[in-house]
Amino acid sequence: MNSYMKIAKELSEDNLKTNVGGPFGACVVKNGKIIGKGSNHVLSNNDPTAHAEIIAIREACKNIGSYDLSNCELYTSCYPCPMCLSAVIWANIDKVYYGNTKEDAEKIGFRDDYIYEFIKKVADNNIDSNLLKLECIDREETIEVFNKFMQKNDKTIY
Repeated sequence: MNSYMKIAKELSEDNLKTNVGGPFGACVVKNGKIIGKGSNHVLSNNDPTAHAEIIAIREACKNIGSYDLSNCELYTSCYPCPMCLSAVIWANIDKVYYGNTKEDAEKIGFRDDYIYEFIKKVADNNIDSNLLKLECIDREETIEVFNKFMQKNDKTIY
């Protein structure tokens, strides 16, 4: 077994004993060194965003002092949910290795399929969904801040 995937598996397995969250573990690797690890802590933190991948990404960023994880790899015990995939992309992680599939996660009760279906509806401009309603309001006022941001000379795009 790959040594980094073994760590992700062990982190997920630890959650079976502690009940801090679902059976998920992850680690971020840069140049052959682990710079961040995490397991799911949704239950213990009362935080629906406390997924293993998110925690590992946060720790990695803190450890290297950057929001940019270019040239890093993520090893995770399961195919990342849509939120975690988005975080991976925002962090510029180059490659993800995963163990279990999203179908495996569905079989044990995790509902990522609802989110994938919702994203597809949004992409198809068919957002009449019972999952979430999206409505744009007051854009005339909120766009003013974006316009000011565009004019800033000291802005950082990430």
